[in-house]
Amino acid sequence: MEANVRFTHQALVEQSKQGNRSAQYQLYGLYVDAMFNTAMRLLTIREDAEDVLQESFVEAFKKMDSFRFESTFGAWLKRIVINKSINHLKTKRLLLSSLENEGEPIEENENEGTQDFEIEKIKIGLGQLPEGYKQIITLYLIEGYDHVEIGEILGISTSTSKSQYHRAKKKLIQIVNEL
Repeated sequence: MEANVRFTHQALVEQSKQGNRSAQYQLYGLYVDAMFNTAMRLLTIREDAEDVLQESFVEAFKKMDSFRFESTFGAWLKRIVINKSINHLKTKRLLLSSLENEGEPIEENENEGTQDFEIEKIKIGLGQLPEGYKQIITLYLIEGYDHVEIGEILGISTSTSKSQYHRAKKKLIQIVNEL
């Protein structure tokens, strides 16, 4: 049955590439909720997420010819949503004023102190992080991007992504400990 789902999506993508509005609407229906959730995790403001979502689908359907099945359609669309979300934040000047690496050493112990936190406290803590930190944490921990990909998405170096993640994690731990 999973092969049928893949075939259905491939057929819908191919039909969408040919301008078939019905196929585009079906693809929209299949992906709208997941892509909205992705935008919301980054933007946190419903209206902004809805705007970015619509812009992302418009761009995706305009650029369907560039989709070559090198990844799933969902992964390709998610990259568009994330890039549009980040561009939206940049235009609103919500990114940290400086994402430059200040030479702070990066510790590799990724699980430091996080095992004991409750999920609700972490959610509250994420909501209190500065936007730049929230982006790095979201892209790395929730969206599953590595630091090379985060660097490309945000236009920063890999080492800057790592150091910002380290600082964001440290700040999140501090916030959660104070709750």
